[in-house]
Amino acid sequence: MKVGVFVQKLREEMVGLAMLSVGAIINAASVVIFLTPFNIAPSGVSGLAVILNTLIGTPIGLMTLLMNVPIQYLAYRSLGGLRPIIRTVFAVFVYSSSLDILGQFITPGIAGDDRMLNAIFGGVVGGLSIGVIMRAGGTLGGTSTLALLLQRRLGTPLSTTYLYTDIAVVFLAGLVYGWEGALYALIVIFISGLAADYVLEGPSVIRTAVIITDHADEVSQAILQQLGRGVTGWQATGMYTRQPRNVLYITIARTQVDDLRRIVVSIDPSAFIVIGQGHTAYGEGFRPARR
Repeated sequence: MKVGVFVQKLREEMVGLAMLSVGAIINAASVVIFLTPFNIAPSGVSGLAVILNTLIGTPIGLMTLLMNVPIQYLAYRSLGGLRPIIRTVFAVFVYSSSLDILGQFITPGIAGDDRMLNAIFGGVVGGLSIGVIMRAGGTLGGTSTLALLLQRRLGTPLSTTYLYTDIAVVFLAGLVYGWEGALYALIVIFISGLAADYVLEGPSVIRTAVIITDHADEVSQAILQQLGRGVTGWQATGMYTRQPRNVLYITIARTQVDDLRRIVVSIDPSAFIVIGQGHTAYGEGFRPARR
């Protein structure tokens, strides 16, 4: 590997880790500042950890980390090793540690005593930080990892899995904090989803990509191996040069756009890439095509 390429890859990895760290710390701060002082449970594993903290006093960060261990181990066994989950494992560790560390230094109620405003800002800040983490190629683990596993194994849409897990957490929050607390939790979940969508450049569920390249076979194989997405290709003619060109078409999740760009450019820096937005995809890896 050339020194310049190695330095570039090292720089990209360092930027990615920095983004994961900043996103995880900000998300932890949003939980500690805006949510836990007002008995508002975030979604997923963190929400369960907050509820357990209220019931039996267990540390939120420690429980978030412990509940993620079996989930990430399952991902390790099912997704083909450590590489697909390494960034998520890093983000989970930083996030879990930050929850307990920040909780010792941040005074409850420093953002005011209006529960609604805290729920809104908790959702906005939390969603923005999740978007940053996903842009860096990671997640905060928990139900995000479970959703990915179910999508790979059963074709279950990510949105469906998130809906079920979020409903379960909201229901438990209602039992512990009262149904008003459950309604505030719903507000947080809804707003954080919108904020994360905007960070990821649009509210649509999928992205479509058209790639014009002279290295169609290499690009296609890299996409299949690294993203697990099918590729369709055909021959075309450049109307300006009158030279034959290869055109590839692929449908991906919105979180995979940056990964796709990096894969293509690493093989063919002169490739032409067009990213489009879509609302729903039916077929393998996406929503089942049912009557």
